[in-house]
Amino acid sequence: MLRDEKILVTGPAGQIAFPLCQELARDNEVWGIARFSQPASRERVEAAGVTTRVVDLAAGDFGELPEDFTYVLHIAAYLAGGTDHDAALRVNAEGTGLLLAHCRRARAALVMSTGSVYHPNPDPWHRYGEGDPLGDVHLPAVPTYSMSKIAEEAMARTAARVLGLPTVIARMNVAYGPNGGMPAFHLDAIVGGAPIPVRHDPSPYSPIFQADINGQLEAILSAASVPATILNWGGDEAVSVQEWCSHLGELCSRTPELVVRPVPRSQAGVVLDVRRRQALTGPCTVSWRDGMRAMLEARYPGGIGPGTRPVGGGAHAMEAVEEG
Repeated sequence: MLRDEKILVTGPAGQIAFPLCQELARDNEVWGIARFSQPASRERVEAAGVTTRVVDLAAGDFGELPEDFTYVLHIAAYLAGGTDHDAALRVNAEGTGLLLAHCRRARAALVMSTGSVYHPNPDPWHRYGEGDPLGDVHLPAVPTYSMSKIAEEAMARTAARVLGLPTVIARMNVAYGPNGGMPAFHLDAIVGGAPIPVRHDPSPYSPIFQADINGQLEAILSAASVPATILNWGGDEAVSVQEWCSHLGELCSRTPELVVRPVPRSQAGVVLDVRRRQALTGPCTVSWRDGMRAMLEARYPGGIGPGTRPVGGGAHAMEAVEEG
């Protein structure tokens, strides 16, 4: 991990960013900016050793936020429902440009994108490469997401060149761990006896455990360049929702109930070609089966019984149909 750096993280209370901040704050000066609209979210982040400021990226007012960060990790994203594309573009696209301009003195910036920028391929096991066509994936829960993230990528690419700011755009797949993610949502549904909606049978992804995300960060940042580097960020193994739910069901002695709800014109799943990432980071250290077990043990440390509730971050319904 990075040491003795001054790092800015956007969305520090989020599923991926919070455990990353916890890890980074041990050996670095970490700052986190967000609206902090959820109760106690700011206090939780500050308890992890992070200096916080309330910032609305869409407004572009950074107040007294310093400009001398050595690294910027832009992980926050607009994920509201509805069809307000203007709001989504203000946050995901314009907000990214304003942020990078404010932090133009940084050594490197990471802009977190998503596998949902890829135009759907009819083959559910197709491995999306960084050069594959982009397009709207028509997610009903977040209709503005994929298009505004494509716009965000374009903004980040432009900012890298205009500002001379080395940038890496990382298209995240299914990130998961004790703090949440799609498999965590599925685990909690299995424990609670709730049905699990899936887009397709099979619905495959390239899940990556939080510990591997933390461990790969420095190598990912080393790829930042002008023009911006674009790479897929996912796990080494392709596995379907059906497979990991079956595995989770076995681990907690429950029978998963999966309900196929097709999403027209959308991806059946998102398997990523991660060879570019592997060349930088080497292989993942946590297999998907070990990661799922570790997630279960962390979220249910006392075992599973009547009325058991998970420990750690939430895993909301949107994550059942969208990665990261």
